[in-house]
Amino acid sequence: MLTKHLVRGGVIAALYVILTVPLASLAFGPIQIRPAEALTVLPILFPEAIPGVFIGCLLANTISMFGWIDIVFGSSITLLAAIVTRLTRKTVFAFLSPVIFNAVLISTYVAWFITDEWFSTTYWVAYGQTAVSIAISQAIVVFGLGVPLIAWLRKVYLHEY
Repeated sequence: MLTKHLVRGGVIAALYVILTVPLASLAFGPIQIRPAEALTVLPILFPEAIPGVFIGCLLANTISMFGWIDIVFGSSITLLAAIVTRLTRKTVFAFLSPVIFNAVLISTYVAWFITDEWFSTTYWVAYGQTAVSIAISQAIVVFGLGVPLIAWLRKVYLHEY
């Protein structure tokens, strides 16, 4: 059973990278379209998806224009969202947590990169615009791809979940 979980977590990490790196021009910045974010709801079904999406995000973020900040903080935010998704897996919040965490937290440093200042009026305008943009793109991916993915996996693994 341990091998099955390790392999599944590794596959999730690899899929995250494969679905992010080729689309790098869309995946990083104030507008983030990452099909890999559909995988952030997998902790609903699979606990091993927590380290899987974390490691996948960490590896994908190594090519981010935001450098070490995105590697450390972006990946940590994904880890936090994955844990909350798992803990709230029987509620609608499980699907909302990746959207909310990314919109609220990723925007804090993306807005700083845009404005090069902290907590000025310009920063807050950039933060608001970035948060809305990331929330919309994240919601499209999570609800447009992630929800159907979970529904399909539940059918395939009906006997397990």
